[in-house]
Amino acid sequence: MSGVHGWLILDKPRGLGSTQAVGAVKRVLREAGYGPRSKDMPKVGHGGTLDPLAEGVLPIALGEATKLAGRMLDASKIYAFTIAFGEETDTLDTEGEVVARSDRRPPLAAVQAILGHFTGAIEQVPPSYSALKVNGKRAYDRARAGENVDLQPRQVTIHSLDLAHDRAAMPVDSAFATTTGRSDPYDPSPPLELADSVTLIAHVSKGTYIRSLARDIARALGTVGHVTYLRRTKAGPFAEATAISLDLLNEIGKGARLEDHLLPLEAGLDGIPAHPLDPESAQAARQGRVVSGHALPDGLFLGTAGGIPVALMESDGVAAKVVRGFNLPDTAKKDET
Repeated sequence: MSGVHGWLILDKPRGLGSTQAVGAVKRVLREAGYGPRSKDMPKVGHGGTLDPLAEGVLPIALGEATKLAGRMLDASKIYAFTIAFGEETDTLDTEGEVVARSDRRPPLAAVQAILGHFTGAIEQVPPSYSALKVNGKRAYDRARAGENVDLQPRQVTIHSLDLAHDRAAMPVDSAFATTTGRSDPYDPSPPLELADSVTLIAHVSKGTYIRSLARDIARALGTVGHVTYLRRTKAGPFAEATAISLDLLNEIGKGARLEDHLLPLEAGLDGIPAHPLDPESAQAARQGRVVSGHALPDGLFLGTAGGIPVALMESDGVAAKVVRGFNLPDTAKKDET
């Protein structure tokens, strides 16, 4: 079994699909000698699809970390995105055909004021061009075939939604002027600054479609719009500061150290406490048996042995069952040989 386990966080460029990104990582691993034969190649998967037109944080799981890729799908995400007002497309982004136009441009003050209406638990209708299945067929396939795709609203959570620049750091007068185009808050004249586009930062739950959010914001402002820029800056615990470019990824295939960029498996379990298991309990967990009779933490925890992850476990404080086991090398056995 390959010894490569952990996370590579890729800064996915625009134009590259998530599956293509996984293929690029596999190619680099082969070039670096980690899997010269297909049966030696560590498992590789991604922790959440990112559209080809989007860029940014794409967690790539290697080896035993692929067992946590599903958890990444449930994690919250942060996106920066730009809405261009005046045109709505059938795909809700720059790739589609224009289906509606408006000459109206919202004042920045109106944009700022309406963001609160899209914060918290909201309902949104997913885009017709999405990977959701309708009667067994992808919605985007039906839409491309000219079918009328009728998707049902779903509830998602917008944890926060703000204009991209930091208004909290501005003096009150400066923030007011930037928002409204006026320097005097008592000036009764209409706002001077209308927005052709705005860039927003959204922290969202799983299942949120940024393109739908942009569509709905534009319509609520009395106009139409579509997404012209989309970047994921955080996926679960992984932020863009730890992401590497395709160029840097390719350097690994040319001899650069993979270990310099590989995050440990447990990096995908941010916020879940680790708990050391004694040898008997560790062996039981490896066999998928219930662990009991020890001072166990309540709830979800990572059981470890010698600092090595053994299993993700769920405990009621008395007994713990294995949620997901990890087949990692036993360092204790290594030390004995």
